[in-house]
Amino acid sequence: MKAVQISEYGGPDALKYQDVPDLSPGDGEALVEIEAVGVNYTDVYSRAGINPGPPLPKTIGVEGAGTVRDVGRGVADVAVGDVVAYCSIQGSYAEQAVVPASRLIKMPAGLNARDGAAAMLQGMTAHYLCYATYPVNGGDRTLIHAGAGGVGLLLIQMVKALGGYVFSTVSTEAKAELAQAAGADHVILYTEQDFAEEVRKATGGEGVQVVYDSVGKTTFDQSISCLAPRGYMVLYGQASGPVPAMDPRVLGNGSLFLTRPGLGDYTATRDELEQRAGDVLGWVRSGQLNLRVEHVFPLSEAPEAHRQLEGRSTTGKVILVP
Repeated sequence: MKAVQISEYGGPDALKYQDVPDLSPGDGEALVEIEAVGVNYTDVYSRAGINPGPPLPKTIGVEGAGTVRDVGRGVADVAVGDVVAYCSIQGSYAEQAVVPASRLIKMPAGLNARDGAAAMLQGMTAHYLCYATYPVNGGDRTLIHAGAGGVGLLLIQMVKALGGYVFSTVSTEAKAELAQAAGADHVILYTEQDFAEEVRKATGGEGVQVVYDSVGKTTFDQSISCLAPRGYMVLYGQASGPVPAMDPRVLGNGSLFLTRPGLGDYTATRDELEQRAGDVLGWVRSGQLNLRVEHVFPLSEAPEAHRQLEGRSTTGKVILVP
């Protein structure tokens, strides 16, 4: 089969589309014929060696969807022919993947594999951020960075459904239109405006209850300055680089909270995985949650997908198709 592997850490050119041995499922596993692969910033970290993971060489990617072609012993939750989706399992940039059956979610009627690959990781990330890490209440003011990105667009929609007020940062007018269409109340072009100053002015100096920040290094300090007393700084990514070491006393001005959550800890049990995935996929099926899949590349063009993602020229979800 074909897969995209790395044998050394580096830039997009480290991704090699090549032949690898076919797979077969072991006990408790299913063999999935991959039909769509979700591209996420964590793949960039994996490729660059920021999240080293398994020994090299390795097939990267942690999100995929397709059809079950074989199952190992002890598998009862899925069967051959089921269309399934999954995330947080290494090796999705390939024509086949072996996945623990306990991590597979059957696609609801009316949704296909591409919907699953677009919704699972980023949709469940948005879900835990605003339903669990900082549960948004009606009237809460929130700041969502990268509002036109895959998580950003979904998170805006979820926060608005919960009754929150959304400030969002974007880099261009075109991205501002996308964030506004998703429901953002106040969109800030960080390339032209100081977002912290804009937030302070718009809130009369009171600040926001929570900042959802996937950018990291270039936004972290100012994000903290946007928080109201007892506000939550939720750092769930580092697209601009890792945040430098900080003195915890910075959080003492306002008794602030800082957390660095990850999806694995919010889908640690089968029940929690099913609940979050069920909500997200159900909302997509009903039209309550709008998926934006604008960038679709052949699997062989994974390096270009990474270049565009890192260059911030993408919006919504990026998909690879074997």
